[in-house]
Amino acid sequence: MGIITAIISGALMSLQGVFNEGVTKQTSIWVSASFVQLTAFIVCILAWFFTGRDGNFASLFTIQNKYMLLGGIMGALITYTVIRSMSNLGPAEAVMIIVTAQVLVAYLIELFGLFGVEKVNFQWSKLIGVLLAVGGIILFKK
Repeated sequence: MGIITAIISGALMSLQGVFNEGVTKQTSIWVSASFVQLTAFIVCILAWFFTGRDGNFASLFTIQNKYMLLGGIMGALITYTVIRSMSNLGPAEAVMIIVTAQVLVAYLIELFGLFGVEKVNFQWSKLIGVLLAVGGIILFKK
């Protein structure tokens, strides 16, 4: 199920980037990004309301590591940078670089056990996988 969810996520990210860039061309980057964040907020509130309302918003004030609350700010920056990279590089190249950067940063987070993530041992195969992805980007550009 995790693989299917990840595939859906990747497909939605690619589609969203293309759609957001199309909206940006007709409005502006900040209007587009604001609309994305606003509609995401509305969908999340509705989903929370109709799925049993687990948790409550007051619990946000009890989060131990306050930096974990930066996800919304990161979401806005992600929207902005995806739109910009897609308009500058095209969807395929932008997504390849974005995904490779995600894999590299995620592996570094695991490798050093950052942000409460369980630390893993270094594996050459994972480093080689990232290097192959970078090589794929270089090959794709040629």
